[in-house]
Amino acid sequence: MLKLICKWALSACALMVVAHVARGVEIQSFYAAMTAALVIGLLNVFIKPIAVILTLPVTIVTLGLFYFVINALLFWAAGSMLDGFNVAGFLPALMGSLVYSVCQLAIEAVLDRLFAKR
Repeated sequence: MLKLICKWALSACALMVVAHVARGVEIQSFYAAMTAALVIGLLNVFIKPIAVILTLPVTIVTLGLFYFVINALLFWAAGSMLDGFNVAGFLPALMGSLVYSVCQLAIEAVLDRLFAKR
């Protein structure tokens, strides 16, 4: 449970980093970042697997590059659902989702090492 809470808080911090790095991505407060991190997580759990399966032929033809488009669309969708988290268009969503994904990889690596059972 503690790992989940830490991941949520660090994901919100990652969104704050994204807002500073990617033009067109704006977050008004840390509360908005926490809410956005939750919504992005829920979209990734429930919508992303369906989108990946439905677009599998396109993903295969593009050698997996369409997966970036799916990530960007989900990031953009989260921005359109929430007040305080705005994504200006597809290109900012693509750049924001790339930066956010790299941050998530780092967060997972750190948390796995911290919470590893010995």
